[in-house]
Amino acid sequence: MRASLIQIAVDPDESVKARRQRAASLIAAQRGADLVVLPELWPVGAFAYTAFEDEAEPLQGPTHDIMAKAAADAGVWLHAGSFVERAADGTLYNTSLVFTPEGERAAAYRKIHRFGFDKGEAVMMGAGDELVTVALPQTTLGLATCYDLRFPEMFRGLVDAGAETLIVSAGWPERRRAHWTLLAQARAVENQSYVLAVASAGTHAGVEQSGHSIVVDPWGEVLAEAGAGEEVLAVEFDPAKVATTREQFPALKDRRLGLAPPRL
Repeated sequence: MRASLIQIAVDPDESVKARRQRAASLIAAQRGADLVVLPELWPVGAFAYTAFEDEAEPLQGPTHDIMAKAAADAGVWLHAGSFVERAADGTLYNTSLVFTPEGERAAAYRKIHRFGFDKGEAVMMGAGDELVTVALPQTTLGLATCYDLRFPEMFRGLVDAGAETLIVSAGWPERRRAHWTLLAQARAVENQSYVLAVASAGTHAGVEQSGHSIVVDPWGEVLAEAGAGEEVLAVEFDPAKVATTREQFPALKDRRLGLAPPRL
């Protein structure tokens, strides 16, 4: 399976409209990939809190429509990163979208764990309450966004729901990049799953982004890692390795606490 992680940079001098079009062009260049993944809140910047209200969109708004067309034009499964969604009741959500190669929306995931403690996203946005998986022909994706990475129980829940490849779309700060790498590998090892974690580049409202998107296999081996700037991290991986890993080292079958044993 071929995946392209687009580590797009957010430039404050570039308009949201222009960045949507540029993202679509980057996706178009990935024709031949099976899956393309974008970072968290790339239209506005994950830390650009003052722009959230003005740039919020309905679920099926400009970002949705441009990304749907981009997926269809490239013929790829597209995890379009996340954007600021405004629900019908006015609540803002950090929402990720997944599209089929035909441009149909396959899933929408509202970020469950909001970052900021007593400010920023944590007080400006509502929290999602549903785990989301998406069945592709080759593998089942489990969707997560940035701060979610710090909550292992969420990923175990995704595995219980059938996830084999865990997608983490993020706007992760450079000053905590060591945690990014460590946690991505930990989630892969403990769930015996692939982790495809894509972070943005650039600087969001004065917060330098980590970049260093990473792909980790079910044994915790790093298959590919990006640098700090904007780039496309392309990788090939074998989804069947999840099943063989779980068979060769059946740790998940030995669970005694928490959720019901996953399907193996």
